[in-house]
Formats: sequence, C-alpha cells, structure tokens
Amino acid sequence: MKKKWIILFGIVIMIIFGLGVKFYMDEEKLNKEMMNVIYSDEAKKVFEVRLKAADADAFTEKGIIQSYEIDQKSIKKNPMGGINVTLIINGNSELYIKYTMNNFNGELSGGASVTSGNLDKLLMD
Repeated sequence: MKKKWIILFGIVIMIIFGLGVKFYMDEEKLNKEMMNVIYSDEAKKVFEVRLKAADADAFTEKGIIQSYEIDQKSIKKNPMGGINVTLIINGNSELYIKYTMNNFNGELSGGASVTSGNLDKLLMD
C-alpha cells in the first residue's frame, strides 16, 4: 500500500512539473511574439503617426518630440486585449506616452494612450 502512494505521489509531481514547464514555455513564446510586434516596421509607422498627431512638428527642429525609444520593460499583454508599451520621448524618462497596441482586421493600430504630465505641458505650450 505504501509503495502505491509513493508511485502516485511521484506521478503527481511529474505532472505538476510538466505543466509548469509548459506554462513557462508558452509565456516565453508570447513575450517573443509581443517583442516582434512592437519592434516591427508596422508598429514604427503607427508610433510615428500617433506622435505626429500629438506634435505636428514632431521629428523636426521646431518640434517638441525629437526622438523616441521603446521601454522594453514596459511591454506587457493587456488583459483587455492588445499590448501595452511605453515610449520614452527625447531620452527623458519623465516624458513618455503609454499606448495599447491592437490588431484589428489584420492591421496594427494604436489604441488608448496616456501622456505624462510633463510632456503634456510641453505639448500644450
């Protein structure tokens, strides 16, 4: 009887370990897919269109927004769908825009956005 319990316990441990490895691998695959989407040329176009909408002179000498970089640590799956990402503006971590990137009908688009207070003040002047 004791031997049966040991075998059963071993089987349960192996199943739990196997599921843990599967969930870890699925998470890694999802993270890689999100990175590929956010760093794609299509996403770059969406970011630039949205930044030019916020600052008509973006990426010119007159513009407030001169450059942006993707905060890699901010890339996360949004529970409501899409991918959350933060763009750091002009290399200043106090100037940022957070986006939710969505894929509707095979086309990538920027959904909701949040602009930092400091950047908002600069854009309003």
